Amino acid sequence: MTDPQTVHATCVAWDGKAVLITGDAGRGKSALGLELLGMGCALVADDRVQLSRVGHDVLGRCPDTIRGLIEARGIGILNADTIETGVIGLVVDLNKVEKERLPERRKVTVCGVDLPLIYRIEAPHFGPAILQFLKAGRSDR
Repeated sequence: MTDPQTVHATCVAWDGKAVLITGDAGRGKSALGLELLGMGCALVADDRVQLSRVGHDVLGRCPDTIRGLIEARGIGILNADTIETGVIGLVVDLNKVEKERLPERRKVTVCGVDLPLIYRIEAPHFGPAILQFLKAGRSDR
C-alpha cells in the first residue's frame, strides 16, 4: 500500500466501485456527487479524498474530520450515508468539456495506475451515464 495522497475532489461509489470527480472550485464536484447519491450511490468523500494504491487498485477514502458530509451549494453541509473506501474505477474531469459524440478512450494515471477518464458533458444524461459506467463499464463493441 502506498502512502495516501490527498486531492481536492469528490468520490462516490456504487457497490464499492467509485468515481473520482475532479475540477477547480465551483465546477460542480459536490453537485455531481449529490446527483449520484440521489440515484443510490454512497458517499466516500467530498472536498478532500485520500488516495492510496493497493496492488493494482486505487482506493479512495475520507479524512475522519469530514466523513459523512457533503456540501450543497446554497443549502449548506448535508449528512450522507458513507462507505469506508471505494475502488476508483473512473475519473471525471469537470474542468474539460467533451466535444465529441463518441470520444476517444482517455486514461489518467493516479497513484501509478491508469484509470479511465471522461470529461464533463452538458446533457441531462451525464449523471446517469456515470452511474451506468460504474455498474457495467464501457462497451468494447
